[in-house]
Amino acid sequence: MRLNEIADNAGARKRRMRVGRGIGSGKGKTSGRGVKGQKSRTGVAIKGFEGGQMPLYRRIPKRGFRPPHQKAWQVVNLGTLQKAIDDKKLDASRPIDAAAMQAAGLFKNALDGVRLLGKGELTARVEVKVAGASASAIAAVEKAGGKVELPPQPAAEAA
Repeated sequence: MRLNEIADNAGARKRRMRVGRGIGSGKGKTSGRGVKGQKSRTGVAIKGFEGGQMPLYRRIPKRGFRPPHQKAWQVVNLGTLQKAIDDKKLDASRPIDAAAMQAAGLFKNALDGVRLLGKGELTARVEVKVAGASASAIAAVEKAGGKVELPPQPAAEAA
């Protein structure tokens, strides 16, 4: 085989239909657009238009507000943390951070940070470094003899 003998398989490349090239072409005159009306004209995009009926996106009630740059936390409960320690996936003697939790398989990615919540019971004495924690989670960790380390709060948020 030589370079000049290389060719596509038969039917691999289909030529585009040239419209508006006379009635004998099969796509002449109206070019497959039918006859008259808004959709037969050029430059028309009618997304969501329902012929004068109130469109669906306007009929459905809209409630609340969702901030566009809201942080997405990865949530870890105390019960989940204790189960990982019991299953020897986490070492309670070392500080537990987002990377250690991810390696233990508690979640796939940390998103904007890990937030510790107080659901479940914690019996192990652990030092946890997380981006956020609920008051009940902090109380439960300190009751078990551990501590929760949070990042320093910016001056604007602390006041």
